[in-house]
Amino acid sequence: MSGGIDSSAVCLMLQEQGYEVVGVTLRTWDLPSHFSSAGQTLPDEILEAQALAARLGIEHHVADVRERFRSTVVQQFIDDYLKGRTPNPCVWCNPLVKERVLCEWADRTDCAYIATGHYCRLEERNGFRYIVAGDDSTKDQSYFLWKLPQEILRRMIFPLGGRTKASVREYLAQKGFEAKSKGPESMEVCFIEKDYRTFLKEQCPDLDRRMGAGWFVDSRGVKLGHHKGYAYYTIGQRKGLEISLGKPVYVLKINPIKNTIMLGDAAQLQAEYMLVEEVQVNDWDELTACPQLAVRIRYHGSPIPCQVLRLADHRLLVRFLKEASAIAPGQSAVFYNEKRVLGGGFIAEQQGIRKLAAEHQHRFV
Repeated sequence: MSGGIDSSAVCLMLQEQGYEVVGVTLRTWDLPSHFSSAGQTLPDEILEAQALAARLGIEHHVADVRERFRSTVVQQFIDDYLKGRTPNPCVWCNPLVKERVLCEWADRTDCAYIATGHYCRLEERNGFRYIVAGDDSTKDQSYFLWKLPQEILRRMIFPLGGRTKASVREYLAQKGFEAKSKGPESMEVCFIEKDYRTFLKEQCPDLDRRMGAGWFVDSRGVKLGHHKGYAYYTIGQRKGLEISLGKPVYVLKINPIKNTIMLGDAAQLQAEYMLVEEVQVNDWDELTACPQLAVRIRYHGSPIPCQVLRLADHRLLVRFLKEASAIAPGQSAVFYNEKRVLGGGFIAEQQGIRKLAAEHQHRFV
């Protein structure tokens, strides 16, 4: 229970369906904006969740997981940027903290299931439970959940999967929670209040000394000018580069070892192939043979039709069948059969991709 729109609606819906509901709010990371009053000891979301639980007459608990969250999700976020990668903190949080802690509390409180306000659905098929994209395409959160293992998915309920955000707001208003129904959306990255670069400096005070300024280069290695440090840039970035070359340029590659940022035009961001590592799927045969396979390479991106090959080192070689751009190592690549999530992995470093593509091109139908 975050005390927000979605978790509040979930509590009401489950009660209406006859479930006995126990609420758990995770205290993961405190920001100044989370405390609206002087001397307040608990964040606003916990106070809101407690108030909702009291109004609904349900048992409520606070799970203080700040240390666990810092050592796993936040540390992974920092480490990825220091490796020149683009992190996916929500993808790590769900299996390592959020749903894992909810399962622990479900065991403590003798609850059979855990329910969240994610906009997605579940489907049983061939002995596996699959995540299915929610009906509201603008709020679908299936992309972030591909790392959840079967033992957690089998305990999960997603009451909002068949609803739109607008209908959830309307539902709350009809149930007498009109003020809450008009509440704001939550932040995409819950532990960052401003810019991720400011956050990195706060968490790593010696970051600039450790990293230092480096060179912008072109695809031939020619130096174009100085940058502030590789961790402050992401693949596909155009704004905020603070370099004038007489034409729009984008970040093509990040080399943390050399502390160089390769710049180029939009056409150079296009890719026909991609490497994916740390792949997690239920059925390899379905993944590699699926005729309508598609992959999402960022949360707000549309699924791109593709084909995949499983390499000897267990990485996937992905061939895009439509235009793909800005392949960012560290981001998730999530594979779909229509709306059903077949699995996912992390976009790997693309070094040697041309050679691999040439070697295996004949294996793609």
